[in-house]
Amino acid sequence: MQYSQMTKSALEQELAELNEQYKSVVAKGLKLDMSRGKPGADQLCLSEGVLKTVTTNEDCLSENGTDCRNYGILDGLPEAKRLFAELLGVDAENVIVGGASSLNMMYDEISRAMLFGVHGGEKPWSAQGKIKFLCPVPGYDRHFAICQLMGIEMINIPMTESGPDMDLVEKYVSEDESVKGIWCVPKYSNPEGVVYSDETVRRFAALKPKAKDFRIFWDNAYAVHDLYGEIRLANILALAKEYGNEDMPLIFTSTSKISFSGAGVGCMAASVNNVTKSKKSMTIQTIGHDKINQLRHVKYFKNADGIKAQMRKHADILRPKFEAVLSAFEKELAPRGIAEWKTPRGGYFISLNVLPGCAKRVYELAKAAGVTLTPAGAPFPYGVDPEDKNLRIAPSYPPVSELAQAVEVLCLCCRIAACELLIK
Repeated sequence: MQYSQMTKSALEQELAELNEQYKSVVAKGLKLDMSRGKPGADQLCLSEGVLKTVTTNEDCLSENGTDCRNYGILDGLPEAKRLFAELLGVDAENVIVGGASSLNMMYDEISRAMLFGVHGGEKPWSAQGKIKFLCPVPGYDRHFAICQLMGIEMINIPMTESGPDMDLVEKYVSEDESVKGIWCVPKYSNPEGVVYSDETVRRFAALKPKAKDFRIFWDNAYAVHDLYGEIRLANILALAKEYGNEDMPLIFTSTSKISFSGAGVGCMAASVNNVTKSKKSMTIQTIGHDKINQLRHVKYFKNADGIKAQMRKHADILRPKFEAVLSAFEKELAPRGIAEWKTPRGGYFISLNVLPGCAKRVYELAKAAGVTLTPAGAPFPYGVDPEDKNLRIAPSYPPVSELAQAVEVLCLCCRIAACELLIK
């Protein structure tokens, strides 16, 4: 029976029984982690071969003869640029290959814009007074943390089934010159798993910003992270070029959840103008990134098809984990009408919406029972969920046996929090 249809006395009896179950769980002293979207150890082992591709001095030569043990090659090995260009559907001249983290490259681009401005901009962002970013919510907490650190005001943009609310995006961008950018995770959005529709991507490409230095930060972290077959995402750079907006999008991706999370390869794809502008400051910032690691990845994966083949192996590992969580939600939460969620077709997260006013309580109960979740509010700017209802669930890291325990505890906590709320 749905909790909303139960009498107060029935809810009180239900809560008493749930609290007894909860005491038993706490007594077990569990230590289970569902806090971040980290690959499990079995996923990391899939890429062991990456470590075996460069083992001698002779292996360290790039196709153009560059000795990867030495200085040089600011924007990435030619073969590494080609690999990412093929993966993203752009030309190699549009690609900068960096170090292990695409998040690092996003941070750098924001920093450069703050200090030096962007191509086509008149002033550094920091010299223009208060500036703002649009933030689709729920979204990625690390994007929001960058803005908060830089003093950039954040504006919530609700997500829809096809991407951010584009009517709102177009309104803000066209009317407010202080709006300088928007964060996007266009494929399997973090945490809801939404894939932006072709129409949404085209509307992004066709934006007419009042600010000439407006940028779309297109974090395509899950470009090939399909669980149930490949889903195509429209090419933002190609579409933007059609509308004369080639300089607007900055595209980021990495192999962090393809090979090794801590030792992958990140990249940025953008217009030639943007690439040139970024490289100008990069010449001062670095002499070059880890070319041996770039070479390892190219030698191992060879091309985009090699990466996609690897991702099918990842999907085989991840699929049962996602299905275990979703099955538990269907069994424990759906009949009681106390939560809603989306069923993602890929990516790394499940977005769970409990009853408004309950997310923080669920997080606290789970933590006390030994289950670590991403803090309630994290998927929103400033860590503030206006309705206190969203929880980002990360099924990837625990083994299936531990995951089953963790989600059982999570569902118990959701039920307790719901009863407490409805009894008030």
